[in-house]
Amino acid sequence: MKINHILFVSPLNQEMRNLIEDYKLDKEFRYLTEEEISEEDLDWADAFISFKTRASYDYSKVKWVHSLGAGVDSFLFRKKWNDDVILTRTICSFGERISEYCLSYILKDLQYHDQFFQQKAEKHWKPTTPKMLNDSKVMIYGTGEIGQKIAQVLSFFDVEVYGVSWSGEQKEYFKEVFTVDSNSSLMNKMNYLINTLPLTEKTEHLINKDIFSGLSSVGFINVGRGESVSELDLIHALDTGQVRFAVLDVFQEEPLSQHSPLWQHPNVMITPHISAVTTAKEAVECFVDTLENLEKDKPLSNKVDVKKGF
Repeated sequence: MKINHILFVSPLNQEMRNLIEDYKLDKEFRYLTEEEISEEDLDWADAFISFKTRASYDYSKVKWVHSLGAGVDSFLFRKKWNDDVILTRTICSFGERISEYCLSYILKDLQYHDQFFQQKAEKHWKPTTPKMLNDSKVMIYGTGEIGQKIAQVLSFFDVEVYGVSWSGEQKEYFKEVFTVDSNSSLMNKMNYLINTLPLTEKTEHLINKDIFSGLSSVGFINVGRGESVSELDLIHALDTGQVRFAVLDVFQEEPLSQHSPLWQHPNVMITPHISAVTTAKEAVECFVDTLENLEKDKPLSNKVDVKKGF
C-alpha cells in the first residue's frame, strides 16, 4: 500500500512534526487542529493520524487511520467502519507505565501510607506492620497487552494473579484465566481488582453490581475505559464495603464533571487519565514503524480487529 498524503490531528503536532522531519520521509504532511479540518483535507489524505475522531468525518478517501493512543473506542464505539480502511493503534510503553501506576497504589495500600500520614498529622505513634505483596491475590479484567504486562510485573513479586477475558485463553503470568461469564467463585477471595478493558458495545458497563456483589472489601483500580464501569454501581459498592477503595484514572465523562459524587467520596482516588500518557517520541516511533510495515505489506502487530473493537 502506498501512502503519500498524511493528515495529523493532535495537540502534540509541533513536537511530532519536529521529530518526523528527522526521518526525512518522502511524504506530504498536514498538521491541523480538530477545528481546522475541512472536507478538502480529508479528501486529500491517504492517512489520518489522531487521538480521536468526530462523527462528521468522512473517511471514504482514506486508506489508513492510526490512533495515537492505545484505545480506539473514539473511532469504533457505536460507529460504522469501512472495512477497506486499515485501523492501527499506538503500541509503546503503555504496559510498563500502567503496571507501575497499579503497583504504586497497591503498595500504598499495603504499606498503610494513608494511615501513617493521618497519624503524623495527629502526632500519634502507633506501629502497624505492613502487608506483603506475595500475600495478595489480584484479578485483572482484560488479558491483552496491558493486562498481561501488569500480571508480569505483579507475578515477579509472587502475587497470585488471575485474569478474565472473553475467550478464557490461558496466558503467561496468570495463575488462571476465566471467561467473562464464568462467575469465578474466587472473586470474594481477591484483594485487588484491576480493570484494563477497552470500550466496546460488549464491555460497556460490564463492571457493574453483578461483579461488585461478589467482592469483599477489595481495592479497585480502573485503567481501562471509564464507560466499562458503572459508576453508580461502583459508588454503591464503596458505600456497602464490597469495594474498600477505588483508584480511578478513567471516567464515563472526561474531564470529570465537578458535580460528580466521586470527587467527594472519601475512599476514591482520582487521577486525570495519566496512567499511560503518549509521548511525542513514542508516538512518532510507532507511526513511522507502522507506515514502513504498511508500505512493505508486512504484518501489522498493532492492527485493530474492527469487529472486536480492539
